[in-house]
Amino acid sequence: MSENTEARIEETEAHNGLFLRKKTRGRDLAASPGSAAKDRKIIANCLDPEETRVAIVEDGRLADLFVERMWERQKAGEIYKARVESVLPGIHASFVNLGDGRNAFLYLNDARGLDLQPNKELLVQVTKTARKNKGARVTSRISLPGRYVVLVPGGQESGVSKRIVDENERKRLKAIARDLRGDAASGGYGIIVRTAAEGVDEESLAHDVETLLTLWREIEHTGRNQTAPCLLYRDLGLLGRVLRDELTEQVSEIIVDGPEEFENVRGHLSNLCGGEPPELTLYKGAVPLFEYYGVEKEIDAALERKVWLKSGAYLIIEHTEALTVIDVNTGKFIGKTDLRHTVLETNLEAASEIARQLRLRAIGGIVVIDFIDMDFEEDRVLLLKKLDDVFQPDRYRARVFGVSQLGLVEITRKRARPDIRSTLTRSCPCCGGGGSVFREDTVAMTIKRFLRKVSYANRAEAILLETNDVIAQYIGETYLSLWEVELGRKICIAAVPEFAWNKFRLDTQGGIEQVERRIELMEKREARIVVYRTSSS
Repeated sequence: MSENTEARIEETEAHNGLFLRKKTRGRDLAASPGSAAKDRKIIANCLDPEETRVAIVEDGRLADLFVERMWERQKAGEIYKARVESVLPGIHASFVNLGDGRNAFLYLNDARGLDLQPNKELLVQVTKTARKNKGARVTSRISLPGRYVVLVPGGQESGVSKRIVDENERKRLKAIARDLRGDAASGGYGIIVRTAAEGVDEESLAHDVETLLTLWREIEHTGRNQTAPCLLYRDLGLLGRVLRDELTEQVSEIIVDGPEEFENVRGHLSNLCGGEPPELTLYKGAVPLFEYYGVEKEIDAALERKVWLKSGAYLIIEHTEALTVIDVNTGKFIGKTDLRHTVLETNLEAASEIARQLRLRAIGGIVVIDFIDMDFEEDRVLLLKKLDDVFQPDRYRARVFGVSQLGLVEITRKRARPDIRSTLTRSCPCCGGGGSVFREDTVAMTIKRFLRKVSYANRAEAILLETNDVIAQYIGETYLSLWEVELGRKICIAAVPEFAWNKFRLDTQGGIEQVERRIELMEKREARIVVYRTSSS
């Protein structure tokens, strides 16, 4: 890239809550390569046992969101003793029984050296979780991630993360990896050094390897004594995985709203960091954690088709079964000089926001971007250079394939987890799939957070809330008794068929007799209204 081109890029780009804090010392963590210095916070909403949400906020903006529900636990990384159900040479794959009701898919290339026959038992690890109508994908090549290294039992490699770009550091880490393998070089295990190991001493790496070896021996022992199919190992909980993978020197604070999870993190934080940890805070405010930090609004925005840019331009993001399509428009942006510079500035600004949106929305697979047409080759080179730069810090590999003859830019990004849209929404039951609405769980948890806020604000014995009839029935059959115990209130949910899918309204709060009288009036006035309450109400 010429100096003129580099210069051209630069020229164109020309508290209300109560808290409990744990003060910590200075720290020595590895920074993410290719990323500018940013203030990062990890905010964990762990208060509700039904759902855990972890947000990464960079410079005040939501950068990443992880969601895990108690019955939809992330399976990636889990290790099973599986049983082969069938082998299909025609598609070069086999199906194996994990014992969870849906057979997993095993490519024969991922089981080299194994003689796969029906009823054969083998150890496999989930590499891709089940989604939509597809079962999980598994491999017989086991890998155990630690803070600094990944242990590969039976592997031969001594590798270093490609995101570590300093050649001297790569050589140092590769030499340490070879030394740590020692006698294992003949076939015991392989070691892949992770990005977080940059600048870390050999003693810390050796401790990480020894911890993983102990874990692997326990998994092997359990596997020898269990019959297939069965689960042998489950990865860390959501917050633990996020801290293991995302904790860098830019993280200034970790904020948790669940006392139990707070204590758990406090006990393990020094091991996850290797050096001195960031500040750890237990949030105890009456306003829900994500609402207090503005994360809820950003989650809602991340589900919108249209994304406004600071200049007044905007993106349209559309999803299909095969790929994601993004259209770039100048919108309200009229530029300052001429059409060429207006188009170029819009495209460069859009490139930065597209990288952020793909990460935030967890979009993977094929992405096709329709940038505004540019007539000059130099401008197209600038755009491609910009895309390479903005995707450099992305921990999930993204490849930019240049500008096609139709003026489209094609990108592939590793799909590491379900995208935020499929996690939080479902196809609309009214339109038959032409649109989408929030999942019943998503609406239910929004209502629960509202009820908690109401219960903090007063000492009412009972609460009567109105909502859509389907949502009311779902809450009544799934959560109501649990919520009453947790919030210490009698909760009655009135089903109102006229209400929109995610609409709800607080009708009455006060004494139990007062709420009961209100329910009697509602039922007399409108026979269609059904009120869900526990038998003790």
